[in-house]
Amino acid sequence: MLTMNNVSKVFRTDTIETTALQSFSLQVNEGDFVAVTGPSGSGKTTFLNIAGLLESFEDGDYLLDGQSVKHLTDKQLSRLRNEKIGFIFQSFNLIPDLNLFDNVDVPLRYRKLSKAERKQRIEHSLEIVGLANRMQHLPSQLSGGQQQRVAIARALAGDPLFLLADEPTGNLDSKMADSVMSLLEDINANGTTIVMVTHDHAQAERAQRHIQVLDGKVTEQHNGPVTAVPLRA
Repeated sequence: MLTMNNVSKVFRTDTIETTALQSFSLQVNEGDFVAVTGPSGSGKTTFLNIAGLLESFEDGDYLLDGQSVKHLTDKQLSRLRNEKIGFIFQSFNLIPDLNLFDNVDVPLRYRKLSKAERKQRIEHSLEIVGLANRMQHLPSQLSGGQQQRVAIARALAGDPLFLLADEPTGNLDSKMADSVMSLLEDINANGTTIVMVTHDHAQAERAQRHIQVLDGKVTEQHNGPVTAVPLRA
């Protein structure tokens, strides 16, 4: 599903060269819940940007759903990103003037889906995250945890190959963070693959696999507890 083989990324200026990733290799299989941690400057953000097709790389290869992305054009990358990856951001990235229904609808409008199919996807995803009765509310009328649930619904509505979560609990208090993690566990238990970058080791240990990154390399991998409980029908 997601395979990186010896990926390297170097940032250059006129006076300095910084290696962000070096010989970085990782495989994520269908149904995995993988947490990636590491100190500031370890390379985890660069990994996230490359995994999300937001940044290029110099050496190695990245296969997404069996397809190498290395030589794709910007247009091809944009289409692949929109169709295959669901993004969940630390800061939610909701549009304040749009209600929940329209916020979830925004990325779907680029998919040339019918209005009826978009409506079905939006309502279904908001029901999964427990906000079907709030779809006409504005983001400002919700708590931080609820706003993150909307962001998760927006990502799910596109029926992505996997969810890429960037510090999804970073802006939440402990109670809200636990609620969002429980939701992600439930979503994963129902078959959605999740890759989560986080600084919170306690949250990372709730994933099925915990990957630690240091100096641009994977330094440790181990399995975490599987605590997910399937969503009720």
